[in-house]
Amino acid sequence: PLRRATARGLPEGLDALILASDLQGIVPDPQTREATLLGVAVAQVLVEASRSHGLPKAVRTGVVLAGDLYSVPGANERGGFGDVAPVWAAFAERFAWVVGVAGNHDDVRAVQDIPDAHLLDGRDVVLDGLTFGGVGLIAGNPKKPGRRSEDEQLTRIEKVTDEALDVLILHEGPHGEREQPGHAGIREIVERQKVPLTVCGHVHWTTPLAQHAGGQILNVDARVVVLV
Repeated sequence: PLRRATARGLPEGLDALILASDLQGIVPDPQTREATLLGVAVAQVLVEASRSHGLPKAVRTGVVLAGDLYSVPGANERGGFGDVAPVWAAFAERFAWVVGVAGNHDDVRAVQDIPDAHLLDGRDVVLDGLTFGGVGLIAGNPKKPGRRSEDEQLTRIEKVTDEALDVLILHEGPHGEREQPGHAGIREIVERQKVPLTVCGHVHWTTPLAQHAGGQILNVDARVVVLV
């Protein structure tokens, strides 16, 4: 699904943010018809929509990716672990820049070589006047791919939110209200630190937005949100 949302505070040089996560699928490339990761095709379709369906211009749009962009080649089983650099590159080549984190299924080693791609894991970056902080992976058994211990994960989130962030990007995020599951420890941090906007995925929320005492949580699992 593609949803539009509105916000106050986008800098003058930025018309929109595209936010997405958990684009786990294989589809025909819109141009070549060869099998490709879903995120690659989404990037192409969004550029076309910016030309013909009234979305803001791609060159004045930033992209936020909250992880889990990999699918096994047959898209016939959940999970897997693989290279998601093609998805990052597809967005970085078409939009102003891309910022985000790794999900627990994502091999992101090649992302650091992509121009205008900013992979975060315990640090922050300023892009077009917005300060983004991010922590990738999920809390869990460190012996499994895409996981680190809960103590280390929470420590990283605590440290990055000590900065004055505009947007915090996580893969596994805080819980919202009823039927908006998530991590209670992360919720305590973002609420106490008054993080204005937390973008996350990993688990699906039917209603994507939640409020807390210090800000909002936007869950973009298996959806694309265009924030203008």
